Amino acid sequence: ITEAHEKELYNYIWGFARNNGCVLHRIGGMPDHLHMLIQLPTTVALDDFMRELKSSSFNWMRGLCEIFPLFGGWARAYCAVTCSYEAKDAVARYISEQKAHHAKVDFIAELRDIFNSNDIENTPDNFIAER
Repeated sequence: ITEAHEKELYNYIWGFARNNGCVLHRIGGMPDHLHMLIQLPTTVALDDFMRELKSSSFNWMRGLCEIFPLFGGWARAYCAVTCSYEAKDAVARYISEQKAHHAKVDFIAELRDIFNSNDIENTPDNFIAER
């Protein structure tokens, strides 16, 4: 996902979220992953939302292969983490500053540290490897 065309993808995802009754507070990304701060209504299951978002956005991006020529598909897995209302602004700021942050800190190493410090058994390597 190139910086030149990431806004088109973000707008697509924003519309998808809105059309599904969700509130997308912030979206940002790197060439190889996205972060979203999203509020799902109680009637929308996270797994259903992600499956439909990944399928819909994949089809949309494949239809624009001249803009997204290197996109081969989303990873099978995803990582979802909840946050408190009080932490919402800090999470939104993290997403906004993601490019500068990941220039200093490798995303996978950071995610691995988060998993380890919270005793999460799965590993970020599984998310990346599963396509």
